[in-house]
Amino acid sequence: MSIKFTEAAKKDLPFLRDMLYEAIFVAEGEDPYPRKILDLPAISKYIDNWKKEGDIGILAYLNNIAIGAIWGRIFSNENKGYGFVAENIPEMSMAIKSEYRNQGIGTELLVNFFKIAKHAGYNAISLSVDQKNPAVRLYKKMGFKIVDKPGSDYTMLKEIHLY
Repeated sequence: MSIKFTEAAKKDLPFLRDMLYEAIFVAEGEDPYPRKILDLPAISKYIDNWKKEGDIGILAYLNNIAIGAIWGRIFSNENKGYGFVAENIPEMSMAIKSEYRNQGIGTELLVNFFKIAKHAGYNAISLSVDQKNPAVRLYKKMGFKIVDKPGSDYTMLKEIHLY
């Protein structure tokens, strides 16, 4: 399987919207949220007006078909995301189409994302993840540390060091 990665651009907003929906964790046995959840300001702010100053992201392609995405955005103290840590640390979102999960693509996305984040001048990345989400294992393996436990979520932070 040969995955190709491209930087996320303005034209990728519809796919990022799909991936934002995929990124919303639904525990096993629970019904998925209606897609209109993406219109809630607390959710839509992760992709509204993509690609504004400070936004970074990557899409993963297999055979010229987009199969996953990872992106980060800076939030402010007045407009915090769920995984907000500081105004100079982008909050990351990530999703892979379900049929392509558990194949190492998430790891590759993260490695590439850390490189572009560092190149963009960021020294850390934060995220929010449900404590029951299997992705927690991947994030820990990739160096994210739990810095807060709001409700049923973890706020995680990774300092970016490239050698």
